[in-house]
Amino acid sequence: MSKSFDDLMSRVKSVELKKVSVCCAQDSEVLEAVDEAKKQGIADAILVGDKAKMEEIAKEIGVDLSQFEIIDEPDMIAASKKAVELVHNGTADMYMKGIINTKDFLKSVLDKEVGLRTDKTLSHVCVFEIEGHEGMLFLTDVAFIPYPTLEDKVAIINNTVEIAHACGLDNPKVAPVAAVEVVNPKMPATVDADELTKMCAEGKIKGCIVDGPLSLDLAIDREAAKHKGAEGRQIVGDADVILFPDIHAGNLVYKTLTHLCPCKNGNIMTGTKAPVILTSRSDSKEVKVNSLALGAIVAEYLKNN
Repeated sequence: MSKSFDDLMSRVKSVELKKVSVCCAQDSEVLEAVDEAKKQGIADAILVGDKAKMEEIAKEIGVDLSQFEIIDEPDMIAASKKAVELVHNGTADMYMKGIINTKDFLKSVLDKEVGLRTDKTLSHVCVFEIEGHEGMLFLTDVAFIPYPTLEDKVAIINNTVEIAHACGLDNPKVAPVAAVEVVNPKMPATVDADELTKMCAEGKIKGCIVDGPLSLDLAIDREAAKHKGAEGRQIVGDADVILFPDIHAGNLVYKTLTHLCPCKNGNIMTGTKAPVILTSRSDSKEVKVNSLALGAIVAEYLKNN
């Protein structure tokens, strides 16, 4: 079981080296990230985009591009199609966003001919290692589905559980969080959380434990669970997965952690036929490298399952 990104890196190095196709790779932090990933034995890369700009940036930051295959395509839309097709046809194992805007990147993911769409709902998972918190924490969905329906939440759980299994968590504890830990018909998030808990108990959601509604403190803080007399719950401050009621709650928590707390994180898009690494341009090189490691682990899991 991976309890930290160091553990995750060790797991990555024990499997076959994966290859990432990078869309519009003419970006300094992206090039630094794939360079570091190559050095650490996390992943090799195929760089698709404006070769002249890549060479200019690489010279400035001291990255040797000769170690990578480069496909020269200055047009960003054309580059996205070429890059995603490499994953679609099995030449690469995962797909990474470079300097292209998210809307156009997602269009390539969903392309009917060369994309990575499946019959699954697409969602997003952030994996955090937070100083002072035991184990890794999986947050979802903070970036993709604005107002998930009950059906969406089932899909989000299934997608996230798959990522948790890939990271070595055989039976992750999923906490659908709300403002309170009791069902209130006037608070739809609590009603959905209760229904998800029942669905898991009935075997309609598999591979995990679902217990909700839970307030965030009860989900992640054992002392809070003890003080509130919630020790009889299936989750008592030891949740592995936090399922947010909507994108606002998830995104606010994500940004609070990344800007105010000592932590490490990696991000991955789920529901696709291969791992898709969707990070923000503002994410650091470390976040991108962690995301590549996460993608490599998921790629290995998908190959074997």
